[in-house]
Amino acid sequence: MIPVTTLTELAGWRPDLEPAGQWPSRQMARLAEAGVFGWLVPRRWEGSELDEAALLAGYLELSDACLTSAFILTQFNAAVQKLVTCEQAALQAAWLPRLARGECFTTVGISHLTTSRSRGPGPAVTAHADGTGFRLSGQIPWVTGATAAQLIVVGATVPNGQQLLAAIEATDAGVKIASPQQFLALTASQTGSIELQEVAVRAEQIVAGPAPEVLKVGSRSGTGSLSTSALALGAARSTLRSVRVELPQTPSQAAVISQLAEEGRLLEQALFAASREESGAWSAEQIRLRANSYVSRLAQCFIAAAKGTGFVSGHPAERAVREAMFFYVWSCPQSVVLGNLQELACVQP
Repeated sequence: MIPVTTLTELAGWRPDLEPAGQWPSRQMARLAEAGVFGWLVPRRWEGSELDEAALLAGYLELSDACLTSAFILTQFNAAVQKLVTCEQAALQAAWLPRLARGECFTTVGISHLTTSRSRGPGPAVTAHADGTGFRLSGQIPWVTGATAAQLIVVGATVPNGQQLLAAIEATDAGVKIASPQQFLALTASQTGSIELQEVAVRAEQIVAGPAPEVLKVGSRSGTGSLSTSALALGAARSTLRSVRVELPQTPSQAAVISQLAEEGRLLEQALFAASREESGAWSAEQIRLRANSYVSRLAQCFIAAAKGTGFVSGHPAERAVREAMFFYVWSCPQSVVLGNLQELACVQP
């Protein structure tokens, strides 16, 4: 999927990402050279048009090498998917070839339509009709790579409660990009809020809706819900290798490693079975719950094996613990949160 030399470089640069907290431009350049930004773009627009299994395999590889880069790519691909499935030919022709070549960057601001701020007193972003288009106002809480993006696919709610998605440019009048947040991990993803003040959106910029639950319109079955689990399992691959190095190979500890490795193998197997919609496959939420548990338990194993040195800021074990916590907050359905809480409380569901 990705050249080994590129993955090796990304893994080598990983320790420097968090202290700097800056946008990983050289990582993005390497991904562009490897054609990674064209994974979801159809061939007629210079992409490679990967199927579900290949996409998940790519996420596993990339998150093993660099979780921050993999997270950024998922947000890029979320925007690309909406562009690919929309019916705006001019918009597609103008952006998709450039995006596939890595000449520009796109991302999404849509979390407020689902798990983030969806239960507030009113919509986070509203859309009011303006001729044949709309005007968007409000605040989008989480947008990854907004400072690097030229195009952003954003969500808004119209007065009747339906939702729409629109492709806006970062330089459009009324778009104000806030400074990125400082996170427990993945700060280099440059994730922060965007304020929209009467941003004009023409009809040809609407990529989906207005419709109820607009994020389900034209979505690729399985990928959106499984990609987060793929990143967790890719990060777990990296942590498992480190645990192998840290733990002395006594018979009892070798048995522990063997059991952890088998758990990871079975989870990856379940991931691909779900993507193929096989009969009897686990649901996406079941896989996510187990992947969250697995990556966090591995991180604890790593810091226990590394002992005091692993508790020092900047050590790979310390970073693994922080990165594992990311999966408890990013696009985590309430049923998964409850399942993880039950596990932590030793309560049988």
